[in-house]
Amino acid sequence: MQNYLDFLKRTPGTAPGVEHDEIVQIQSGAEPIHITCVDYNPEQAMTQEIEALEPFLKRHRPEWSAVRWINIDGMSDMSAIHALATKYELHPLAIEDLLQMPQRPKVEPYGGEDSEMRARLFIIARMLQLRDGRLQNEQISMFLGHKTILTFQEEKGDVWDTIRQRIHTKGSRLRNNDASFLMYCLLDAIIDHWFPILENFGDRLEDLEDEVLEHPQQKVIHAIHQVKRDLLQLRRAAWPTREVVAILQREPHECMSDATRLYLRDLYDHTVQIIDMIETYRELASDLTETYMTSVSNRMNEVMKVLTIIGTIFIPLTFLAGVYGMNFRHFPELEMAWGYPAFWGICVLLAGVMLLLFHRRGWL
Repeated sequence: MQNYLDFLKRTPGTAPGVEHDEIVQIQSGAEPIHITCVDYNPEQAMTQEIEALEPFLKRHRPEWSAVRWINIDGMSDMSAIHALATKYELHPLAIEDLLQMPQRPKVEPYGGEDSEMRARLFIIARMLQLRDGRLQNEQISMFLGHKTILTFQEEKGDVWDTIRQRIHTKGSRLRNNDASFLMYCLLDAIIDHWFPILENFGDRLEDLEDEVLEHPQQKVIHAIHQVKRDLLQLRRAAWPTREVVAILQREPHECMSDATRLYLRDLYDHTVQIIDMIETYRELASDLTETYMTSVSNRMNEVMKVLTIIGTIFIPLTFLAGVYGMNFRHFPELEMAWGYPAFWGICVLLAGVMLLLFHRRGWL
């Protein structure tokens, strides 16, 4: 049985896609998976935890179920993925993208009226969350059918709690629409969750700006670079997501209703707004880097100016000390009683005159 990590390193030139019988040849991981199923129609909704997948898939859905949403947390159980791929006739190319992570956000149609396979829309999105101040990036894979949607997550924990609450709220617009509207709601929750992340980055950049102007230390530039890396990660997710939403809105598909495409306009506006915010914050982070370098340079110039002034003041004093430090036997001033205090008086007067001159010229 092939190890999962070895499978990800497939030899170049092998056949594209992953057939259903190839999935069972991949060794499953030790991490458990969590599967939930939500059935609903305008009148009722039901959520169930799936402990045994095979018996669940053999049973027919309730007759009243208008939409079924199966969510899989974890990608380690290959037998579960094989069972779902077989039951819902997932395309081999989509299975390959599902298993080989990370993938760029995209949308791919499979099957349909002129094909032997059932119509499916395969969508890849990126779910980003802030955990302990660190940006977590997770691939979300969706398979949309006429009445069923499958979602695969890399690990447990998502941003869809509000979606689940809306499903169990009678009279909600989500309950009164089809599976494609649920897909839109899931994408909308993912994208809307980027706004508080960007607000967090905006607050961090404001704090870093104050630190750069007041205390330009090395830890500040490290924090700025971390924000720039996170913003780049957001940008890599946001730009292709905009293309995904545009394709869903523009190109008709039998699994996509007209009502859902109408709501996708608003989702597209959100992606454009997010991209504008990302670019603004990236420019601000770059400006902070330049400001930090300027502050450090100015600070170094101030230090060098002080050292230069001190050195300039001591140059004539060093000259006088050198003259009277020579070991000649005949020095007229050495025999005078006031010679030593006169030397110090001249040194203090000379230093004072130079300081006064530097101050008038604005060097101090």
